[in-house]
Amino acid sequence: MTAVANDQRTGRSLVSEELFGSLAHFVAIHNAQTPERAERIADQAVAFLGTVATATVPMVPSDDVDMGLHAFILHTKAYGEFCDQHAGRFLHHNPAPGGGRTLEAVTTTAHAMKAAGFMVFDDLWTVNGESAAQCDSDCGRDYRAN
Repeated sequence: MTAVANDQRTGRSLVSEELFGSLAHFVAIHNAQTPERAERIADQAVAFLGTVATATVPMVPSDDVDMGLHAFILHTKAYGEFCDQHAGRFLHHNPAPGGGRTLEAVTTTAHAMKAAGFMVFDDLWTVNGESAAQCDSDCGRDYRAN
């Protein structure tokens, strides 16, 4: 068996372990998630924000990832510092009236995260039960290439 190197980044790697633990705990307690799932949600929320900082496409979190995004925003000091460090500006949260989460928009977001080199947990990127992060016709393509 040959080992394959995984050079994808995690959202978790962008923040301190202390902050990450606090975000995951917040998601677990306030959104009734298991600790393991809460960690995955927190990871994807931080990766989402790390991608938003330089994205060239509109970014829309899934319902699951939005829980982690809200947890981070409520850590106001750390959130502001993260925005300054990774985006050079404050990243505002502007939810669209009536939702605005379409499968197409969330799929575009998941692909942008992959293109930015982040690991994407497909099961957290859904819209009304449909996977927005699943492989498409170019499954296996290195999204960072184009």
